[in-house]
Amino acid sequence: MTLQLTHFINGKRTAASERTQPVFEPATGEQRGQVSLANVSEVEQAIAVAKAAQPGWAKTTPLNRARILFKYKALVEAHADELAELITREHGKVFDDAKGELTRGLEVVEFACGIPHLLKGEHTEQVGGGVDAWTVNQPLGVCAGIAPFNFPAMVPMWMFPIAIACGNTFIMKPSEKDPSTPLRLAELLTEAGLPDGVLNVVNGDKEAVDVLLTHPDVQAVSFVGSTPIAEYIYATGCAHGKRVQALGGAKNHMLVMPDADLDQTVNALMGAAYGSAGERCMAISVAVAVGDEVADKLVAALGPQVKALKIGNGMRDGMEMGPLVSAAHLAKVKGYVDLGVKEGAELVIDGRDVGVPGLEGGFFMGGCLFDKVTADMSIYQEEIFGPVLCIVRVPDYATGVKLINEHEYGNGTAIFTRDGDAARQFCNEIQVGMVGVNVPIPVPMAFHSFGGWKRSLFGPLHMHGPDGVRFYTKRKAITSRWPTGIRSGAEFSIPTMK
Repeated sequence: MTLQLTHFINGKRTAASERTQPVFEPATGEQRGQVSLANVSEVEQAIAVAKAAQPGWAKTTPLNRARILFKYKALVEAHADELAELITREHGKVFDDAKGELTRGLEVVEFACGIPHLLKGEHTEQVGGGVDAWTVNQPLGVCAGIAPFNFPAMVPMWMFPIAIACGNTFIMKPSEKDPSTPLRLAELLTEAGLPDGVLNVVNGDKEAVDVLLTHPDVQAVSFVGSTPIAEYIYATGCAHGKRVQALGGAKNHMLVMPDADLDQTVNALMGAAYGSAGERCMAISVAVAVGDEVADKLVAALGPQVKALKIGNGMRDGMEMGPLVSAAHLAKVKGYVDLGVKEGAELVIDGRDVGVPGLEGGFFMGGCLFDKVTADMSIYQEEIFGPVLCIVRVPDYATGVKLINEHEYGNGTAIFTRDGDAARQFCNEIQVGMVGVNVPIPVPMAFHSFGGWKRSLFGPLHMHGPDGVRFYTKRKAITSRWPTGIRSGAEFSIPTMK
């Protein structure tokens, strides 16, 4: 055990906290080090530092903020292999996937570099006699982000680049399971020229989160995680007068039409269901096959490929799937597979006992494939967050759409078809926030916004893109008239700008 992971406050790492938690390497099951868990006073210190830094940072021109972000982008690219290795060592995803995560995070940095344009307001001349009107977008103040374990680089980079580009200061609370990457990202941003105190990283558990949700100096909170926690974040933050965006869980469906290209569909399902061991909020965990013939073909084609998944340490070349993030999460996912068998689903491929020679202590399991799953089963209703794909059989398109629309989650979905009319109808009818047409994981590019519907999102604004700028700013409307345009006499009726 060598790593002592603390907090990053006011431009430097702090001393270790009294409370700590072990950090593991999922591929080996061995402890890499320990992470500090902040107490109330440590979180309050970070908030005070961020509050003190915010006025000066808000006065920094948007162009100069963007220039720091340009330098930051170059530094992250230069350290991409180092950062990807940190992700793989602590989360478990394969190295190439970790580099892909960094790329998607950097796309948000690139978007935030356009902040001089993105902050522009609107202007109307002569709205009344000698009266002009315009709007400006101003920062909120101190903002906070709470990120999950599955994307230790990308999700924090959905939050803090846009927040600080808008003139806010920021406190990042990453997952305590894989904290090394967010700490390193903060150090690189300081190296890029960000003033001390603008971005702070506080590691911790519910004690730290509750301070961020209730402290009067925190103006806004962003969250990505499970739906029960998202509900708690949203309710608590709103009750304390904060602006909140809380992204929750998912159960993402792929509707497979009879005319779909089978090879394309199977390849898409393999990557979308088993990539990153299924630990993605946009993973496809349910394939809705229209007709028994389609379902039979899918199962026959998927089975051998699921069985042949190359599973191992994500730092080794050629691996397709790494371990799950922790022993507890591994046990939880295996428990869902047990439950699926008990409830009567047909377990076509059983990955519960798959191990990796030489890594017997690692948190590994193989891919699992269920057929004949029904909507009343727990493995259909609940988010498993592991390498488990369920096949649900429906007789026709309308039944498939109804099934998807009736699910409590509405994060992402996809349709695979050659029929443009069916695809267009699906996009129009489906009650889900992000939709793919022959695209299995329809994560929007950074200049659009990311977010689901129903119980997958709490709050009106999505992550990054235009909604990100709206979330981290407040709009001020100004109406101006100079002395030459002032009419004599008091007006007691409402102004109408005649």
